[in-house]
Amino acid sequence: MRTFGAVIQALREHAGLSREEFGEQVRFSKHTVASVELGRRMPDPAFVERAEEVLGNTGALRKAAEHLARQPGLAAWFRQWARMEGTAITLYTYECRLVPGLLQTEAYARTLFTEQLPPLDDGQIEAQWVARAERQQLLRNRQNTAFDFILEEHLFRRRTGGPEATRGLIDHVLNMARLRNVEIQVMPTRRESHAGLDGPMQLLETPENKWFAYCEGQRGGLLISDPKEVSVLQRRYARMRSQALTLEDSVGLLQRMRGDL
Repeated sequence: MRTFGAVIQALREHAGLSREEFGEQVRFSKHTVASVELGRRMPDPAFVERAEEVLGNTGALRKAAEHLARQPGLAAWFRQWARMEGTAITLYTYECRLVPGLLQTEAYARTLFTEQLPPLDDGQIEAQWVARAERQQLLRNRQNTAFDFILEEHLFRRRTGGPEATRGLIDHVLNMARLRNVEIQVMPTRRESHAGLDGPMQLLETPENKWFAYCEGQRGGLLISDPKEVSVLQRRYARMRSQALTLEDSVGLLQRMRGDL
């Protein structure tokens, strides 16, 4: 990946383009361009195709991209879903175990990484955070994508990382909730039952209006493409949206929890 990125950078500089100028032509942010060039991010197929067109259309980048096989910081079983996230037009997430990666702060995420077993070394922790921070750019860069989150109240009550980290986390989630393309609801602890008790789930709509689901466990994840199975999860998620607090009440609860810290 570093070699591929170095080739991209050399061709870009040979063409006399800055990262920002090149990013405008391939329709990706300059931050994404930098991440690809530094070997921190697996380039999306669209990135490779547009880069080919901008940098001479020799076919070399397409050939080289076929040999890219790993993305630091992302588990192998998650990479396919992560690629789909990059082009999704709708993404729904229900989480009952921890705050989703797209909404995590660095302090919160690093707490999770340092608690993993078997332990991660410093380089692995750094790679995990870099990959997660890069994914989080989706919320701001894909303004036409609808992101919807349902989060259990106890995720914030646990105070993962301590009071200071939790204050920063709540502040960050509240800021994300102000984005036009992001909706965040809290499932209150006082609700005795709801439609998502079987566990966390994610639902995704592609630009072709096809829906997929993803469910994750301790040591792996399952990508679901069967329309009947996806439909079941869609109905459950729709029910949960009616059972969770409203958007306004969710913000109010988060603000009160922030004040209690």
